[in-house]
Amino acid sequence: MTREQFEHAVRAAGAVLDEDEILVIDSQAIHATLSGPLPPEARRSIEVDIVVAGDASGERADLLDGSIGELSMFHAAFGYYAQGVVESTAILPAGWRERLVPFATPGTGGVTALCLEPHDLWVSKAIAHRPKDIEFCEALLREELVESALLTERLASVPDLPEKRREAAESLLRRA
Repeated sequence: MTREQFEHAVRAAGAVLDEDEILVIDSQAIHATLSGPLPPEARRSIEVDIVVAGDASGERADLLDGSIGELSMFHAAFGYYAQGVVESTAILPAGWRERLVPFATPGTGGVTALCLEPHDLWVSKAIAHRPKDIEFCEALLREELVESALLTERLASVPDLPEKRREAAESLLRRA
């Protein structure tokens, strides 16, 4: 996803939800901190995962999905989409909320995307450990967009993480 596509998805999500602030918890959050060219592995995703604040029932996430989510007219027209998710979708290090990075440009049309800081994002993706997440994590390390020492610290701060998942995430760091 390009920066312009990300801006468009943020703007559209804000319009659908009638919100001027949204929370982005997936790989595309990287746009908030990197303005230059992203590695191909960081541009590959065609979706933006958006947490809908205060949506315990999931109704607003469903509204977002139906309006601009996967297989919607928006997706068909533009080739990318926004997906409404719950906060627990991502496993994150302690203190992640205090490190959110605001992203607002003229292209977001007055909507601010609160995006995961790159090290918190890396930890979340390393824990998810799907092939696309592994490639994303490896690319951020290869391009020196994240620091190993800080990743180690953040990974250690994840509460109640099963040992098998911690070991899988740590293995990505050892490969760097």
